[in-house]
Amino acid sequence: QVQLVESGGGLVQAGGSLRLSCAASGRTFGSYDMGWFRQASGKEREFVVAITWNGGSTHYADSVKGRFTISRDGSKNTVYLQMNSLKPEDTADYYCTAGAPTSLALTVRRGAGAYWGQGTQVTVSS
Repeated sequence: QVQLVESGGGLVQAGGSLRLSCAASGRTFGSYDMGWFRQASGKEREFVVAITWNGGSTHYADSVKGRFTISRDGSKNTVYLQMNSLKPEDTADYYCTAGAPTSLALTVRRGAGAYWGQGTQVTVSS
């Protein structure tokens, strides 16, 4: 069992930056692919980014490439999402997810991760 707790959301002006954190419980953190999804009001949840269990591979949605960076720190059981050059369209609830390791983190990228956090809200004002 893995519990995920997101933090770091808030209100920021367009062009600004935020760093989200996802703290995972359990000693098997290093065994999971990790990822972030987001859901804007009235829209479906969408994939943002994923990282493989060993940090060797990352995958980004086209809408965030070059602006967002995912990383993981095994010593802290934490995954980070650094978000730069934020746009109003990045406004959403952001969710952390963990899933069994697969080639190219496909399980997580498809939204099929077994574990999800409760979400953290990001609001980007224009």
